[in-house]
This record gives sequence, C-alpha cells and structure tokens, in this order.
Amino acid sequence: MTFALREHTADIAVAAAADSLGGVFGAVADGMAAAMIDDDVPATGAQLMVSECAESREAALYDYLTRLLYERDVQGVLPVDNAATVDEPTGGGDWRVTASARGVPLDAVHARDLKAVTYSEMQLTPPGDPTRAEAGTPPDAVREHPDDWAAYVVFDV
Repeated sequence: MTFALREHTADIAVAAAADSLGGVFGAVADGMAAAMIDDDVPATGAQLMVSECAESREAALYDYLTRLLYERDVQGVLPVDNAATVDEPTGGGDWRVTASARGVPLDAVHARDLKAVTYSEMQLTPPGDPTRAEAGTPPDAVREHPDDWAAYVVFDV
C-alpha cells in the first residue's frame, strides 16, 4: 500500500495504490491525513471504526473519506493508520466500506484544514484496466503499480 501527495492548482491530490480495493481506500485515507500534517504522528489515539454504504465504488470512496473528515471535525481527531475492507454489492445492493483508524487527538498535532473531498478528477481503477492512463494526468501510483488497484483523489483546501 502506497500513497503520494500531488500539488493540484489551489488544491491537493493523493495518488495511491494497493493490492486490494480496501487497501487503496486505506492508502488514500493515509494520504489525506498526511496532507493535513507535517509533523511526526504521535503514537497516541484511540481506535476509530467507521462504516459507509454507497451505490458505486467511487461514491463509497467519497463517502468514506468524507466520513473521516466528519470524524476529524466532530471528535477532534486525525484519523491515521487507516485500514479498510470494501464489500461488493450482491443482488443490486450498495458497496459497503468497513474501516478502522487510530484517532490522534488534534490538540496533539498541528494540523491543516482540508475542506472537502471532491469528485474532480477522481480515479479508481482496478488492476489491468486499459483506461487507467486516459484521464489526462495519470498519477505515478497508476503507472508504477499496474497490477494494483489505483486511486487519485483531489481535496479542496
């Protein structure tokens, strides 16, 4: 599981890759946390569990990341060490994300604000997908890990 921060006009983007769909969700969430903090992350914090459902993989990723920002704002924690599983719908149901993170108290770190997750330029591509590089600016994670799930998400700062 890997992620990289990318400059994006007035925003910031995270490019991520992992060997599973849940792994790439967790990698994007770790990248989102890294975009909010320059300091070393303290070893403190309690476990945080979240669950989200959505009609598509992309909507599930969006809702999951938005939920982590909500937890940051409401609980006053920075979700780090993110791990997620993503269950594919059966019989026309929703995609389900079940995830955990370590919620580091915001008063223990100097964190920048990310306003929102955006759908702008969002990419979520499975291994071997021939459309992986067609979005105009394929992130390094997509090119460097062709056999992994890859994601590219822009955040409003």
